[in-house]
Amino acid sequence: MKKIITLVILTTIVLLPAQLSKAGNKDRAGQAGATELLINPWGQSAGLHGMNSSFVHGAEAMRNNVAGLTFINKTQLVFANSMWLKGSGVTVNALGFAQRLGESNVLGINVFSMGFGEIPVTTVSAPEGNSGATFRPQLLNLGIAYARSFSNSIHVGFQLNMINHSIADANAFGAAFDMGIQYVTGPDDNIHFGISLRNVGTPMRFAGDGLATKLEAPQGYSFTVSQRTEKYELPSTLNIGAAYDILMGEHHRLTVLGNFTSNSFSRDQFGGGIEYAFHEMFMLRGGYRYEDGIAKTLDFEQRATAYTGLCGGVSVEVPFKKGGESGLGIDYAYRATNPYNGTHTIGVRINL
Repeated sequence: MKKIITLVILTTIVLLPAQLSKAGNKDRAGQAGATELLINPWGQSAGLHGMNSSFVHGAEAMRNNVAGLTFINKTQLVFANSMWLKGSGVTVNALGFAQRLGESNVLGINVFSMGFGEIPVTTVSAPEGNSGATFRPQLLNLGIAYARSFSNSIHVGFQLNMINHSIADANAFGAAFDMGIQYVTGPDDNIHFGISLRNVGTPMRFAGDGLATKLEAPQGYSFTVSQRTEKYELPSTLNIGAAYDILMGEHHRLTVLGNFTSNSFSRDQFGGGIEYAFHEMFMLRGGYRYEDGIAKTLDFEQRATAYTGLCGGVSVEVPFKKGGESGLGIDYAYRATNPYNGTHTIGVRINL
């Protein structure tokens, strides 16, 4: 056990300087691909802008801090749908499944997809897209995760993400690796620390028939010219978070949290929030995430995100039987944006 924990810590220490050396550089914004890896699709954690990396639990942890995957009873199934930047016509769907294997091990799988609707096809002969033909881009992430509790205090997780972007005649494929640690301490296990390193992986490149052009030579024969696209990197991030539970009797909990996110290809972010829980059956949460220029006018030189910082959400847990740990959870989250009318997420969780 000590060897595995030491390996995780050493790996984090080795990768941390490389991450921090590239982080927070606004001049690199827009140079990464597969930025959907940064989108939090879940109903609970989206209500805190994903700043709950120190205490995120269950299947939702697989796109935040995978170490939190260990905090399930036996089996958990999660589904969420988002109206991403309402008014843009973009939807986000996510499905997660987690299964406990023995006392300390949990295996998880999650699928993430984005829908952009039908887009008109533009060609050399129909540059305005008035041919009547349309296409649907496919953007899909598949994650396979493993997490283990080494004690009541130390929890570690790893995840492999497979990334696929495609249209009818071109596609790109890549792989990314996540790792995370959560540490729980305090007299009532009410102090939480978390660190996660996400989206460390291979560069991606588009290829396919869509990058080939058929040309006619003066001598009367035709030939095909294939273009090679430039590689693009993945948007690696480092999250460091802490949280403190204020326990008010047996039925009330107020959690105060803070989080710092170091981004390789955009500005760094930090913020905080609170979550109130009654009987762990009703939860209300909210927070604010800040980055440089977030309050300025919508100009890339001043502001590099559509989000304006505020977030909030609510969850309701309904047990299948009184006193049991199995039940159904329903979540709603809102993240304020400018432009558009915010991002709205609805999630459903089944705990068995």
